[in-house]
Amino acid sequence: MDIDKTTFNDLNVFHQEEEFSIFHKVNFTRTRGGKDWLAKFFGEPFNDIKRITDTQEILKSILYKAAEWPVVINNGTVMVIEKFYESLIDTIPDTANTFNAYSYRVLHAPDFSLLRYSVGHFADFVRGCRDLVNLFDEDSTPKFMLTYVNRIADIIKSPLLVKLASIDQGAKLTPLQTIYFGHFLRYRFKNHAMELINIYGRFDAWYSMAIATKHFNLCFPTFSEDEQPFVEVNSLYHILLPSPVSYSVKLAPDNNFLFLTGANMAGKSTFIKAVGAGVYLAHLGMGVPAIKMRLTLFNGILSNINVVDNIIKGESYFFNEVQRIKNTIIKITDGKKWLVLIDELFKGTNVQDAMKCSSTVIKGLIKIKNSLFILSTHLYEIGEELKSYPNISFRFFETNVKDDQLDFSYQLKEGISNDRLGYLILRKEKVVELLEKL
Repeated sequence: MDIDKTTFNDLNVFHQEEEFSIFHKVNFTRTRGGKDWLAKFFGEPFNDIKRITDTQEILKSILYKAAEWPVVINNGTVMVIEKFYESLIDTIPDTANTFNAYSYRVLHAPDFSLLRYSVGHFADFVRGCRDLVNLFDEDSTPKFMLTYVNRIADIIKSPLLVKLASIDQGAKLTPLQTIYFGHFLRYRFKNHAMELINIYGRFDAWYSMAIATKHFNLCFPTFSEDEQPFVEVNSLYHILLPSPVSYSVKLAPDNNFLFLTGANMAGKSTFIKAVGAGVYLAHLGMGVPAIKMRLTLFNGILSNINVVDNIIKGESYFFNEVQRIKNTIIKITDGKKWLVLIDELFKGTNVQDAMKCSSTVIKGLIKIKNSLFILSTHLYEIGEELKSYPNISFRFFETNVKDDQLDFSYQLKEGISNDRLGYLILRKEKVVELLEKL
């Protein structure tokens, strides 16, 4: 799936502040490598239904056996192993006998301590890999997942590693055991150790996606092979909200353009981001924040939500809005399926100009039948001239005012809102009062 940097930012997929990041929200990884793999998965949503459904099956398999997931491997274990290969230590004897073992312990005491400590963590790591193999080494394991399970099994079947894993967890290694296992791990196992860490990182990322699906009570969406795009979702909500309000949405070729209106703070932007985030998560093979979701595979998502000016290049806000729309039009006329999300189009110009520009853009976009559009605007006036187009549906978020108090229901309703609450909010926040005192 094609998603550019702007859309990643608009949908809050990654964000420096964790509370605003979908990635951090679902990150249950236990290792740094797992987090790296999870970031890789999040940066490359699938463009193939089979890969999506394969991932769904992997996550379901992990969920089924989540209670038995090996917890002996943690980030500390992996870091010790990586540090072991990076550290400069004196040569470990290639013959493990009593004399060599105790000589190394006495003459190279600091290195011996590091060696014994590292071998102990290697033992934990191999045990964890063994438990992972035992957990999924069966016919019901998805084939793609089983490929990695078999590779782990092949690497750890070495008699020496089997012997290492058989040592009681937490048992203090003797000097002889330390030299015996340490020499092998240091000089003959590095490449395999790095491969195992990499494979385990992938499993850790899958585990995180599975646990997030369970933790947030997400549902696995169903994908259709239809050539025409559609999204049908019941009780969709935004995963970042602590107390979200859900929506039910349906976009299809016969109503592929949703014209969204409502007052400031009524919920338009959140709704648009919720739809985008839901479709995005679906293309990762993850569960989505909804009760039920059906959709086609999309070739990409494009958003126009948080446009900014560029003072370095001398580009105005409006100019960048125009450029974003221009680039969007160029992309979505390729005959592929796109989800296009536009929030408050042409905020960077005056109302009359914005109305004319918005109307022109919308009347052009509705000619494109292979994509779905959600566009929000305060310019409810242009809605009247758009009612003659059968593929546009009109929705709004209602705001009730009582005694100058705003009540946002966040419920998506059919029709067009003509709420104008800017001045009321200005007065409610005592800005008008402050100005009158100047």
